Amino acid sequence: MSEDAPPFQTQDHDSLTIPLLSHQQRSINSTSQIVGSIAAVSSSLLVGKAGPMVHTGSCIAALFGQGGSRRYGLTWKWLRFFKNDRDRRDLVTCGSAAGIAAAFRAPVGGVLFALEEMASWWRSALLWRAFFTTAVVAIILRALIDVCLSGKCGLFGKGGLIMFDVYSANVSYHLADVPPVLALGVIGGILGSFYNCLLVKVLKVYNLVNEKGTFYKIFIACTISIFTSCLLFGLPWLVSCQSCPSDASEDCPTIGRSGNYKKFQCPPGHYNDLASLIFNTNDDAIRNLFSKNTDSEFQLSTMLIFFVTCFILSIFSYGIVAPAGLFVPVMVTGASYGRFIGMLIGSWGNLSHGLYAVLGAASFLGGSMRMTVSLCVIILELTNNLLLLPLIMVVLLVSKTVADAFNGNVYDLIMKVKGFPYLETHAEPYMRQLTVADVVSGPLQLCHGIEKVGNIVHILKTTMHHGFPVIDESPHSESPVLYGLILRAHLIALLKKKAFLCTPVQLGADAFRHFSSDDFAKKGLGNVDKIEDIELTDEEMEMFLDLHPFTNASPYTVVDTMSLAKALILFREVGLRHLLVIPKISSRAPVVGILTRHDFMPEHILGGGSHSVVANGVYSWN
Repeated sequence: MSEDAPPFQTQDHDSLTIPLLSHQQRSINSTSQIVGSIAAVSSSLLVGKAGPMVHTGSCIAALFGQGGSRRYGLTWKWLRFFKNDRDRRDLVTCGSAAGIAAAFRAPVGGVLFALEEMASWWRSALLWRAFFTTAVVAIILRALIDVCLSGKCGLFGKGGLIMFDVYSANVSYHLADVPPVLALGVIGGILGSFYNCLLVKVLKVYNLVNEKGTFYKIFIACTISIFTSCLLFGLPWLVSCQSCPSDASEDCPTIGRSGNYKKFQCPPGHYNDLASLIFNTNDDAIRNLFSKNTDSEFQLSTMLIFFVTCFILSIFSYGIVAPAGLFVPVMVTGASYGRFIGMLIGSWGNLSHGLYAVLGAASFLGGSMRMTVSLCVIILELTNNLLLLPLIMVVLLVSKTVADAFNGNVYDLIMKVKGFPYLETHAEPYMRQLTVADVVSGPLQLCHGIEKVGNIVHILKTTMHHGFPVIDESPHSESPVLYGLILRAHLIALLKKKAFLCTPVQLGADAFRHFSSDDFAKKGLGNVDKIEDIELTDEEMEMFLDLHPFTNASPYTVVDTMSLAKALILFREVGLRHLLVIPKISSRAPVVGILTRHDFMPEHILGGGSHSVVANGVYSWN
């Protein structure tokens, strides 16, 4: 919120942060996410690829939503049809779905992830568009995997579209297996909420450090990377060597970049089980934990050390300057905890340790991220084991229910720490006891239907608002009436064209002869022309502009006595950026304020204005 802006009329932002960037920034972001992810993984940081892939997909989609990139020659004329808020949001949502589909080779899971976690406003048309996007991703992935089967692409061509194939037709479970699964869900919910709590505290510390400058950002990233490398190299010395299984004598110990049996200072015929997890990629570590017929491969102490290590390192590795995701680290941590519980239970039930690892990963993901349907489908697409569907559903529901009793999901908490004005799908109980008038205050910046150029320039330079009410004098009343709402971008376009009037007369439709549709094409906030770049003479400042033809004459309005909870539902469901507040009782002022998403934030409602809300939700005046 800008210092010179009153709390009721603030610079409004979309819930997605991508449109805040310029074309060049998005292009740089897409490249830096890819390069940064490779560098972060190479430096031993315990980070995932889902976050950078989602960000990359969203950046690319946002480029198309702005009409392409002149920097790279992608300026096709048909892209201008996407220069509006709704299509831009849809494109960014489809880009995020494509990122998940590419990261986990889970096209259906990507669609459901976008529906459950990414989209602020979901439409039926968006469903098939996201599905089409992820279907194209799956086809391209399948083609690239076929090309890379020879091994010339490193580890990419291995595994096909199923990353962790643990399917077994012999899997069976009975009622005796339900209590351990429920226990996994409860423990996963507790651990997930505790994980979120610690992560938020660490992110707050990182934010304070990052504010000091670039040197401190790089220093803390290098410190975490060096500490991680030293720790991971030293931990395998704490466990004893294991003798190779009789059925794997030819492949034990494993030589190369991946495998189940790493030698690490062990004598011939032996392997270090902790090194087999640490000195592999995250994907191979998960595959080792999920593997069937490996109940005797790992020691109990190894699982405990690996779980604690992943739990701590994944918290400290997230939030530094390197691109990082949480999905894979949380999955690794949950898989190690699940296998540890399975080893503790021993011969109880019919589930193998690998299947306990799958359920543990599901419970920890559910406890931290609080997603259900999308997580369930992603795990099924990763493991190719439909037989575990009932157990995965149960463990996700239990872990989410338990964790919700402590705090929110990790993505909402991170957005709150970063200060993003994200609107929840539901209204808080205290909002039902407040009215719209309780969160708006004056004075309000207004424009007249025919306004002097100098007044418009003064308003634009002295405020950061993106929408201004337009009023007209009524011939039937002494008080003015509300005509509509005009955007900052449209005012700047009018000033840029300099279609000024010498006298304050209304032109009507004739005003459009100086303009084309491209002049008012919706632009991202990073590409909007600035008022400081427009040069006007003193003579032009005394001229007039007719705002009537360019004003939205039917904006959404609410009366000042409406419940704040109802206003929030209207604001979010319709996908608004501005909501005008008009007085229920006629007065000299036709509009008393504007609601933006900032006005629905708890920190604004609870921390400002002339009211306060106590802990039990009872509203009282100061």
